[in-house]
Amino acid sequence: MEEHALFSGEYYWMQDLTQSLDVGLVVLDLDFKVVLWNEFMANHHGSEGETVLGHTIFELFDDLPEDWFRQKVRGVLQFKGRAFTTWEQRPYLFPMSHYRPFTSPAQYMYQNITIVPLSDISGSQSHVGIIVYDVTEVAMQKHQLQVAKNELSNLAKHDSLTDLFNRGYWDHCLTQEFNRFARTRQVPTLMMLDIDHFKKVNDTYGHAAGDEVIRMIANLLRNQLRATDIIGRLGGEEFGVILIDTTAEPAAVLANRIRKAIETTVTHYQKHEIRITSSFGITELNDQFTDAKHWLATSDAGLYASKAANRNTVTIQQITE
Repeated sequence: MEEHALFSGEYYWMQDLTQSLDVGLVVLDLDFKVVLWNEFMANHHGSEGETVLGHTIFELFDDLPEDWFRQKVRGVLQFKGRAFTTWEQRPYLFPMSHYRPFTSPAQYMYQNITIVPLSDISGSQSHVGIIVYDVTEVAMQKHQLQVAKNELSNLAKHDSLTDLFNRGYWDHCLTQEFNRFARTRQVPTLMMLDIDHFKKVNDTYGHAAGDEVIRMIANLLRNQLRATDIIGRLGGEEFGVILIDTTAEPAAVLANRIRKAIETTVTHYQKHEIRITSSFGITELNDQFTDAKHWLATSDAGLYASKAANRNTVTIQQITE
């Protein structure tokens, strides 16, 4: 292939420089054919320069978004300025291996791209240069940081034993639902649940067995309730559920179904078969409640009434002063 004037004999040292750069360098003519392909590109793509010269970039990378790329190049030539694409906008332009293929979880090299217009000796725009920077390490560090942030956020909201909402976040949801009722008039009901004689489980079988029982309750609640309902472990063996757009009567039917499921479920721990029962307090929200704490205290009163009524019972509790 005829060598372009940009890389003629008197500038042979420029070829040595471009080949030794620790960035990818590709030069395309105005027909998008490759006229320069440096060692970085050869090493990471796996194709030597001799095999790619004269081919269009779209032949080499058939998944390259052609319309997008042509528009990008058109803008560079029209405005005679550089264009940039970061890995956050587009993870990569060219699917290639990165510096650490065996130690990094990234499938392809994350890339920052610079596209620059190139002029010939007469000043006419004749080529386009593409500079490819391997930023895989930076991208993976940012991904890992985001994962860590998400995990911390999850820990701040969730109970570590059950992965239900913890008391602090569930209380926040309770206040939000109380305020939502004032705006929308859509009635929610609060369901409180407590495991009967839970201390006896811990004393008889140990705290690890008690943890298994608590996890069983959590899984049962997840399976029985809707995705929109808000479930929390409020501490020890007590759970709270905010039933969205639900009045007291259907909430009590649901609570009885859950109560019976708990009563008939056997928790296996080592060689032991552990059976438990549970008590419930149900309170529908209305305009008589002063705040979310008042609503919660009333539902708690229903729970205590179920305990006093020999347990394994559901009580609908009206507002208390």
